[in-house]
Amino acid sequence: MPYDLSETLVVGVSATALFDLQEEDALFKEELERDPSTAIQAYRKVMLERENDRLDPGAGYPLVKALLGLNRHSPAGKPPLVEVVIMSRNSPETGLRILKNIREHDLAMTRHMFTGGESVVDYLDAFSVDLFLSTNVEDAQVVADSDLCAAAVLSVPPGESFKPSTDQVRIAFDGDAVLFSEKSEIIYKTEGMDEFHAQESAKEDILLEEGPFAAFLLKLAKLQERLPESIEFSPVRVALITARNSPSEIRVVKTLRKWGVYIDEAFFLGGVEKTKIVKAFQPHIFFDDQDVHLKPASQHVPVAKVLYKSDSVLNEAVKNTATDPEDEN
Repeated sequence: MPYDLSETLVVGVSATALFDLQEEDALFKEELERDPSTAIQAYRKVMLERENDRLDPGAGYPLVKALLGLNRHSPAGKPPLVEVVIMSRNSPETGLRILKNIREHDLAMTRHMFTGGESVVDYLDAFSVDLFLSTNVEDAQVVADSDLCAAAVLSVPPGESFKPSTDQVRIAFDGDAVLFSEKSEIIYKTEGMDEFHAQESAKEDILLEEGPFAAFLLKLAKLQERLPESIEFSPVRVALITARNSPSEIRVVKTLRKWGVYIDEAFFLGGVEKTKIVKAFQPHIFFDDQDVHLKPASQHVPVAKVLYKSDSVLNEAVKNTATDPEDEN
């Protein structure tokens, strides 16, 4: 009988997102510029020489470790609450170092794939992936354009000030263009703040459309329902950190309620800088679509950028905007 993952939260993560392979990646890119014909051979040599070396955690490691910890709550005889799959462009040979480090770090991961340089995106559906985390912008963009699942590009690991919870998974989301569609943000960028607030107030009882991370949030909510603890004491804690403010916040609350999603904490900042809020919440990961928020927050917590679709008007709007629009939205 096929393995049923319909109730399991499945995360696909690249090797460079799970572990800190910045040095090896830089060596490969340097060789690729110098002599493309020998780049793969040079990378293979380095990975084989370092096969038994321990890798430090990457930006995605804290989330993966915390999510896998939830499986202690999995009912006996039932599918796990969470499954994490390595989805790597390494070859099986160079990937051996990754497999050894998964065991050394005591990560309960049993499914892996190595494509030998080819894109991993074609296999997301085959592995029933709900969230794809990568450091490869091109792969993440393909996923964003195809709506295969939620996808985000991870930054470098945070600094020493990051002290993640060991008994609770903490995830922070931005609102527009992340949990919700980009339509409201497009109105702000193209028509201004006054028109944005006017429309949000007028549409207070009209649900916001789902954004690229809505399905992932809904799957996370289903996971919470399988946990033995009541929602107030759940080992999963979710925060919404958005620059929306009055009168645009009521539509958000009503939308989440209709979706059947329980948000533990919500911050409607009205243009106030997000970093201090993010730092105080200490999420295992913070999803946002704007570099103006991600870059300063990345010093304190793991962050992941949610990409716009290639044909989105937001791509052009961002280029033409001197100050980042999410300062208000």
